[in-house]
Amino acid sequence: MSLVRLKIKGISYSQTQNGAYALILNEVDGERKLPIVIGAFEAQSIAIALEKEIRPPRPLTHDLFKNFADRFDIVVKQVIIHKLVDGVFYSSLICERDKIEEIIDARTSDAIALALRFQAPIFTYKNILDKAGIYLKADPNKDENEEDDSILIEDIINEELELVDSEDYNSHSLEELNNLLGEAVANEDYETAAKIRDEISKR
Repeated sequence: MSLVRLKIKGISYSQTQNGAYALILNEVDGERKLPIVIGAFEAQSIAIALEKEIRPPRPLTHDLFKNFADRFDIVVKQVIIHKLVDGVFYSSLICERDKIEEIIDARTSDAIALALRFQAPIFTYKNILDKAGIYLKADPNKDENEEDDSILIEDIINEELELVDSEDYNSHSLEELNNLLGEAVANEDYETAAKIRDEISKR
């Protein structure tokens, strides 16, 4: 399967879903965008890495990883978004130390936050872009319309989080809640997991 290189177009904040952001990746040699819903912490970390003038007083988690890797001569060479299952993107960090290459599993938001810090390229497979890539503009030849982009991104975020927000956990038994919690953690949907955990704690 052929790899497609991506670049970061920007981060969009949802006006209706509190704390939800969409990271927009753009194929380098094309018009398609790959939107990925991420959490507030990851969005902040990516935004800080994009705005090089901003330096937090103490290292964020991804900065700590970068400092740790530098100290032990570990280099992140590239990031590959290699799988898409039920709306969840899976990624790998391709790392190298002493000319030995290792592949490390990572959440896509974490992988991209690290790719920025290592100035590593980001790739995905063509079949993933064919499945999840979108055109934010109806006519690629027209000038970019940020307002239209924002509306479409809002729809994407709402669609991704619709099931989470519409779920009423009051009607579930403790056993069902524990099963749902396990599924949410397995799918790396930590926001849903936190809501289910809160409901279990109330009981």
